[in-house]
Amino acid sequence: MRPESAKISAYRKVRLLNVDVDDITLDELVENFRQGVMLTLHVDMIMKLQKDAEFFRLLPSFDVVTCDSQILIVAAKLLRTPLKGRVSGSDYFPRFYTRYKNDPSVTVFICGGAPGVAAIAQRNVNAKVGRQMIVGTNAPSRDFESRPDEIEQVIADINASGATVLLVGLGGGRQEKFIFRYRDRLPGIKLYLPLGGTIDYEAESLKRPPAWITNFGLEWLYRLVREPRQRWYRYVVHQPPFLYYIARQLLGIYRNPFAAAESRSKSSADETEIQGPR
Repeated sequence: MRPESAKISAYRKVRLLNVDVDDITLDELVENFRQGVMLTLHVDMIMKLQKDAEFFRLLPSFDVVTCDSQILIVAAKLLRTPLKGRVSGSDYFPRFYTRYKNDPSVTVFICGGAPGVAAIAQRNVNAKVGRQMIVGTNAPSRDFESRPDEIEQVIADINASGATVLLVGLGGGRQEKFIFRYRDRLPGIKLYLPLGGTIDYEAESLKRPPAWITNFGLEWLYRLVREPRQRWYRYVVHQPPFLYYIARQLLGIYRNPFAAAESRSKSSADETEIQGPR
């Protein structure tokens, strides 16, 4: 196991629905996590993990899972398993590039965002750190997964950049699947950051809400008001059932929708181990 992963694995885990969250602070993450794949868990993400079996099966492959939601922080307190605090991607990335601005071994490629937005984020971050830390960008089309030529171009651009860190912003679930699908073809990348809206924040195409809005768990309302057409389904339809699920966990009656498949997979693996190779 990589030493960085060993440090992260030592942290206490908190179970929220069907996800184990690392009880880690922002400072601890920035200092100790230099290699691997992270997942920043928020309500949208945890709801997708109730429906998307492929995404759920990736959970054991993440090296660290942080809590990126004040609502999840409150839920953990109600479950009497409090977390140290919220660790969001939009807080983490500025701390990360500030911490390693003088480390030339840390270079970043940005994959995702609307056309032109990643390039603006690149200029902004490089101006802040005083060097070419962001060494390349690519904004894939919405349906690029169905375009083999475009996938090959994205992979080629990442490898040609010489980046050691890959920031991916393709939407929750989609960006994580992209990483695990192609990471074996990205030998230079050591650290994978699926951080979604962080690209927009760094480009300042989307302004961050005031701290008090985030601290009260109202960032969802702020973004809904600012982007009603893009956000209404996520915040009005997709996420509210979380309250029902977490209430079931509080009552001890929540059931992981993929528990049966997970149990069968574990039983099959155990049987294979017992029988040994044929």
